[in-house]
Amino acid sequence: MAQDRKRLAADAWGALLQVHALLVPVLDRELREAVQLPLSWYDVLLELSAADDRRLTMSELADRVVLSRTRVSRVVDELVSARLVRRESNPADARSAYAVLTTDGLARFRQAAPIYLASIERHFAQTVSDSDLRVVVRALGRVREARSLRP
Repeated sequence: MAQDRKRLAADAWGALLQVHALLVPVLDRELREAVQLPLSWYDVLLELSAADDRRLTMSELADRVVLSRTRVSRVVDELVSARLVRRESNPADARSAYAVLTTDGLARFRQAAPIYLASIERHFAQTVSDSDLRVVVRALGRVREARSLRP
């Protein structure tokens, strides 16, 4: 029985990775074609738009996005150059800075969001039932929660 469980877990993990690898380039391409916005930029704009005052420290941002810490810094630099984000010093900690969503950044996020959501529906959600989606959300939520409780 334990061997069956290990195989099932490996199969589930493999399926998750394969679907991610298949769909991320599709979502990226559709965002680029529709609104000239790479998926990595969208990820940062999404997190900043959801944050209080539309600002996060670089560390907070790195914890929330699906990019490496090094990549987050580069993406924020690109967004600053595009005037979609600005950096502000953190008066409480001179070693850190805030990434702050600009008005133009919020507008671009709002332009891209319907494209992103439609792509998720078309390439992922429409192939499974609402019940299946709830199972995925619950299962991955439990994994995320368990990992966030560990040091």
